[in-house]
Amino acid sequence: MEGVSAPKILLSTTSVYPETTTSAFELAAALGFDGIELMVGVDPLAADIEAVAKLSDYHEVPVHSVHAPVLLVSQNTWGSDPWGKLTRSAQAARQLGADTVVVHPPFRWQREYGERFVEGIRRLNEDSGVRFAVENMYPWRTPGSRFQAYLPDWDPTNLPYDYLTLDLSHASTARQHSLDLVHAWGDRLVHVHLTDGRGSFKDDHLLPGEGDQSAWDVVSALAGQGFEGHLVLEVSTRRARSRHERSELLEQSLQTIRTTWRKGIPD
Repeated sequence: MEGVSAPKILLSTTSVYPETTTSAFELAAALGFDGIELMVGVDPLAADIEAVAKLSDYHEVPVHSVHAPVLLVSQNTWGSDPWGKLTRSAQAARQLGADTVVVHPPFRWQREYGERFVEGIRRLNEDSGVRFAVENMYPWRTPGSRFQAYLPDWDPTNLPYDYLTLDLSHASTARQHSLDLVHAWGDRLVHVHLTDGRGSFKDDHLLPGEGDQSAWDVVSALAGQGFEGHLVLEVSTRRARSRHERSELLEQSLQTIRTTWRKGIPD
């Protein structure tokens, strides 16, 4: 397909945990990633945008996306007002030169926020200068039950969001298939968290190819349809026993993403 170029392949700062945001920039530079997705709240430095900007400049690794502090562990990052967090996330993205803010839907107990969420995201996309891409989540499960933890829904498919983020591990936890979502979402899909899962209710975030989401087929499908968004390696490398082993895991995934993308481009 003439004119199809490779997407920017980013390293999420969560992919080096329990190492730090600083380590993510070091590894992204050493391994040749095209940039960083900053998870705000993963460590204290990640919320200090001036410090992040200095890291980006020093390592010559741009930040292309910002993940808003919407996790349970980051409830107090940048205050407690959810709209304030999103406004500040947009400001951070503009300051860092990023074009995308990734956001989860509200928790069920954030009722007022949830009632206004769809319209609020639309307004942010119109007014903020960056795109807000809502991420697919999943019902919380225990071995014997399911719990609707997100408003207005964990699945964004049938909601009128302009832009969507596909997380393959979340799709696995929801017992969906990512290829189906790629086809269903069409041009609304602008951002991908490339990872994997085995259907666990714990949200595995395996390396792509280690689970049930046909991750490499997803990359091939995106290449075949001329996807122009970002591919973000967002995985758990806690099993790595050293920096060297973590680096090898990330480098292998990066090289396979690039090889699979090239093969997926139609002649």
